[in-house]
Amino acid sequence: MKLVSIHKQKLILLLFLLGTQVVNGQTWTLRQCIDTAQIYSKNLQIGRNNISIGEQKSKELKANFIPKITANVDYKYFTNLPYQLLPLSTFNTSAPEGQFKEAQFGVPHNINAAVQLSLPIYNPQISGAVKSTEIATELAQLQLHKSKEDLIYNVSFLFYNAKVLYYQLGFIDTNLINAKKLLQNMELMRNQLMAKGTDVSKVKLQVDQLTTQKNNIMIKIDQVLNSLKFAMGLPLDRKLELDKTVIMEEEVLYNFNATIDMQISSTQRKLISNEISTLKNSKVLPTIQLIASFGTTGLGYSGQPERFLNFYPMGFGTLQINYPIYDGKAMSRKVNQKQLELHNNTIQHALIQSQSELQSKNALLQRNVAKNNLTTNQAHIELANDIYDQTLLQQKEGVASITDILLADNTLREAQQNFVTAMIEYLKAELEILKLSGNIALSK
Repeated sequence: MKLVSIHKQKLILLLFLLGTQVVNGQTWTLRQCIDTAQIYSKNLQIGRNNISIGEQKSKELKANFIPKITANVDYKYFTNLPYQLLPLSTFNTSAPEGQFKEAQFGVPHNINAAVQLSLPIYNPQISGAVKSTEIATELAQLQLHKSKEDLIYNVSFLFYNAKVLYYQLGFIDTNLINAKKLLQNMELMRNQLMAKGTDVSKVKLQVDQLTTQKNNIMIKIDQVLNSLKFAMGLPLDRKLELDKTVIMEEEVLYNFNATIDMQISSTQRKLISNEISTLKNSKVLPTIQLIASFGTTGLGYSGQPERFLNFYPMGFGTLQINYPIYDGKAMSRKVNQKQLELHNNTIQHALIQSQSELQSKNALLQRNVAKNNLTTNQAHIELANDIYDQTLLQQKEGVASITDILLADNTLREAQQNFVTAMIEYLKAELEILKLSGNIALSK
């Protein structure tokens, strides 16, 4: 059976497994699985909400520069009017200095009503906080993009893992059919006294082992499909049939863009730098605020000989300027902390870049090795198939024993397993390259 054909720049592997076709159910492609996962993924929903939260925080801080208008009404009734000490000379011009007389001022009923307007003209902390929220929103967008890349990677990995298991199951089914045919022949030969009972037992053991392997693979397939359905946000009891065709591109040249981790690190650096700038501005720049108020004051008296309630207009405007002089170096300590965070960010950014370069080179090497192994192992499978067929013929002619057949079968199965392993390594390396080059969200 020809499993792999090579044509210049493409290595195409078509999986026609078990001879099954989906008649009533939907066959899911990788693109459909990824699209479904992006719709129902709870992590992506949380990420989108975080972006909205950041946008609302930015609007909230910007609202601090919009004039605020408040209305205040206050009523006071004095059971005892406040006292004040007046010089005694106020009442008696001949009174000596240093003597005072208490006096009560005002009326029992006091009503104040005013409308006040306040407007921050300049506040370095608010301005810096607005800029920080904008950068934080950008950071949340990058985090959402990272979550999307991780989701695509996980769904793709599970999708390919399921396909490989189906492929492995196809190998096992083929081997099981051959083993059962061999068992029938051996039982027939034993009945004709041409084979020993131990020979039949060896083939029965081979059939049992292949049956066990098949059951284990089917369980693994169910586990992978459940994990895939969970990643896609689908109910676990939903039937999921996958498209079993795998197309693997060979030596595709990708433009290695800045990875999402590097972009996040750069944005974090912008955020820390802005926080340092805000702290420094708050240390040396004043805050300026305009306050204006207009209202009325009501003064009333309810006693004898005359009751009254009179209102008098009241209004004022003020410009407040607050300038920091000395804060016990608290702001300097905060700046020092942020500068250390900025230094750590620079080190981390360099580390992420080095790791990305290392992982990219390793992934490219792994893909090339796996590609070569696919070709080599394909040839091994064809050779092992020929050896197995020739051994069967030799056994019919009496020049090969059952042990020779079992050895040939084991060699074939080993070549098949090596091919499956190379396939896994190739697909894994391809996903790694797509992720490390920043192209995974554009693929599939």
